[in-house]
Amino acid sequence: MKLIVGLGNPGGRYVGTRHNIGFEALDRLAVRLGWTAGPGDFDRLARSNFSGLALDGSVALPSGECERVLLLKPMTYMNCSGNAVAAAAGFYKLSPAEILVLLDDLALPSGRIRLRAGGSSGGHNGLKDIERALGTDRYPRLRIGIDPAPPEVPWREYVLQPFGPWQRPAIEAALDRAASATVTWIEDGIETAMNRYNAEATTDQG
Repeated sequence: MKLIVGLGNPGGRYVGTRHNIGFEALDRLAVRLGWTAGPGDFDRLARSNFSGLALDGSVALPSGECERVLLLKPMTYMNCSGNAVAAAAGFYKLSPAEILVLLDDLALPSGRIRLRAGGSSGGHNGLKDIERALGTDRYPRLRIGIDPAPPEVPWREYVLQPFGPWQRPAIEAALDRAASATVTWIEDGIETAMNRYNAEATTDQG
């Protein structure tokens, strides 16, 4: 079984903000898997579980077998995301390597994604709390670039603002790439996904 977690903040005021790109990525993945017809369907169809909204199903693998997958949006607010992740991981007895976290990254330009098998939180409060709750930083994560904050805007304000219209085309492309990379992770593992999509992002963006 695999657990895929999209990070964000609950509530209408945060919809479409940069910090909620993890929620958007999970919406896009659910459509890619054929579990929903559109972005708004996830929250409507999901059940409340593990302090979040959960949607699960099976993914057919190239081998002909099926992998059960749980998609989870923590409803705990970003800084307490670890509680939801640990609850789901504990219930299904998952190892950290069986968890993939989708999140925003200020250090990457819009349109770029970066997969890692583990490592530093990079100052991201959601990752910090997941590391606290799991007791390790050795869990995969897929970062989606949202551009650095302009010098005159504090980053804490910037991440809670909506994307600018000039960013949206690159974000849409990144969401598609993130969905594809996540499917590759499910089917073939983190190394294959990293080799394919980290290199692709570098090539695409120069």
